[in-house]
Amino acid sequence: MNISIEMLSLDDLTDLYLFEQKNRAYFEQMVPSRGEEYYLPEIFNSRNKTLLEEQARGESYFYLIKQDNAIIGRINLVDIDKKQKRGELGYRIGEVNTGKGIASMALQMLLQTISWEEINQVDAKTTTNNIPSQKVLEKNGFQKISSHKEFYYMNGEKIEFISYRKEVEK
Repeated sequence: MNISIEMLSLDDLTDLYLFEQKNRAYFEQMVPSRGEEYYLPEIFNSRNKTLLEEQARGESYFYLIKQDNAIIGRINLVDIDKKQKRGELGYRIGEVNTGKGIASMALQMLLQTISWEEINQVDAKTTTNNIPSQKVLEKNGFQKISSHKEFYYMNGEKIEFISYRKEVEK
């Protein structure tokens, strides 16, 4: 499968909005909703323009996962702390493209783009019900570091968070 990761740009916002709308129900099966307001076009655009400003300052990096120029997922490194040399990983793959190894490939690509001199620790958090995400992280060298006491209920199931970490060896 031929995929690429490309930094989010202003030109991508319309296609990104359509991707998020199309996959909303699927994403909300695994993670808490971003809320009704997020899906209002003017709010969506405003929030993403703010993210682009954050990206321009080097505080976060937002990538689109593409296949044949179409958005099939997102992968981000956010909340970059340059003093601590760490960042938080997040990703989501559209429903029709799950189970194809795309998240693992995109994560591998992202890890290759990181300047490990600037960032030497990447943290990630997933949920107990998201086994595929746990496998993606472990396949890419992330170590489980803790389970959280925080939880929420989704579809009658108690969901907890699990933290993972990948550190560069020096």
